[in-house]
Parts: sequence; C-alpha cells; structure tokens
Amino acid sequence: MAGARAIPQLGPDDHVAGPDDAPLELIMYGDFQCPYCAASQSILRRVRERLEGRLRFAFRHMPLPEVHPLAQQAGEASEAAAAQGAFWPMHDHLYAARGRLAFEDLVAHAATLGLDAERVRAELSAGVHSERVNADERDARAAGVQGTPAFFVDGVLHDGAFDAGSLVAALDQ
Repeated sequence: MAGARAIPQLGPDDHVAGPDDAPLELIMYGDFQCPYCAASQSILRRVRERLEGRLRFAFRHMPLPEVHPLAQQAGEASEAAAAQGAFWPMHDHLYAARGRLAFEDLVAHAATLGLDAERVRAELSAGVHSERVNADERDARAAGVQGTPAFFVDGVLHDGAFDAGSLVAALDQ
C-alpha cells in the first residue's frame, strides 16, 4: 500500500503465538465483526500449520466502528479475556460467534470459556481495555492500514492475496 510506514515491533504486550525465536513473523490487524477477518481464520490456521515452529503470529486490533459498531467492544472483551490469561481462546470464540457480539453476548462468551464473566462485564462497562484497543488501531492507521484484515509479513504490509499459499510464499521469500 502506497505511503505505508513501519509498524511497531512485537513487544511484551502483543498477543503472539509461536516460538519467540521463529525466523518468520506475521501480524494481522483485525476487527472481530469483519466477515473477511472471520473468513481468514481457517486460512491462518493452515498457514500456521504449514510453518509450525518457524512462524510467530500476532494479532492486533483494528476495529472499524463506522461499518462494524460492535467491533470495539469485542476487542475490549478479548483484552478482558487476556487479563485472565485467555486471549487466544476468546479470539477464536469471537470469530466463531458469527456476529453475536452485543454486550451480553460478550459476557456469555466469557462464561462459556470459564472466565470470570462478572469481571469481564465490569471491565467492559468501565472501558478498562479501550485504550489498549485504540493504541493498536492508531498504530495501524499510522502504518497506512485502511481496512481489515491487514497482514504484515516481517514488518512489511502484504498487499497481495491472503490465501494460504500466497501468505506462505510471502513469508518464505
């Protein structure tokens, strides 16, 4: 994408799956209400399986409230789950929820995962995790991201197709 700038390197606050010393890095900026992001999850599973042991995969937030009004709060719910050590289970659950992302749905998802649902309810009500989600979104916009899903391959915005073969090829270059 023209005008794209660097994104911040992965740090201790990022949600990362894969070995710390993996030679390949894929960062996804996503929106939990985005149907394209939801569809990308099976593709990302295949990429991660193909590159197992060689790939660090990270997720960062990029809610698009103008088209997905529930995405911000869903992102905050994933961070509330992260505070209880369950970011990836909540991430997967939210994408599998097929748009059921209203406030009470988010609390119910937390309960389904065995989390302290009342703590999630209180943190969502108080906006405890809103700045964490907003910071990711600001970084994405500063790097030129305009839509989701957006993928960065080893720190560079991937502007090609995001099928499994294309992502693996980009990572293997």
